[in-house]
Amino acid sequence: MPNEKYPEKELTKQIISAAIEVHSSLGPGLLEKLYEEALAYEFELRNIKYERQKEIILTYKNKKIGTHRLDLLVENRVVVELKAVNELHPVFGAQIISYLHATNLHVGLILNFNTKRLKEGIKRFVI
Repeated sequence: MPNEKYPEKELTKQIISAAIEVHSSLGPGLLEKLYEEALAYEFELRNIKYERQKEIILTYKNKKIGTHRLDLLVENRVVVELKAVNELHPVFGAQIISYLHATNLHVGLILNFNTKRLKEGIKRFVI
């Protein structure tokens, strides 16, 4: 039986491990797009399937109102948003919850690479 409290636990562990490898090599202080490029390459090295800048359709009462791009969609199961900011603002959490609703997925990660230790910049969301 899958762990209800931590769905996609093994996949998120793989994602976080890859992100820690990137952060260990590059450290904090770079632009978000550079971390995205490095993390995508690390996923390739680890045989983790992903899509970058995946366009999703946003709807309101069944009407398409626009599109947005996810930083990474991993294995079509986990939304990953990358940040390189001094602090994670609550709006980032609201944003990823909206993305999860729009994609009908249940698990998202925010990875903030602008931290001394990446562990301090990881936020997991489950809906």
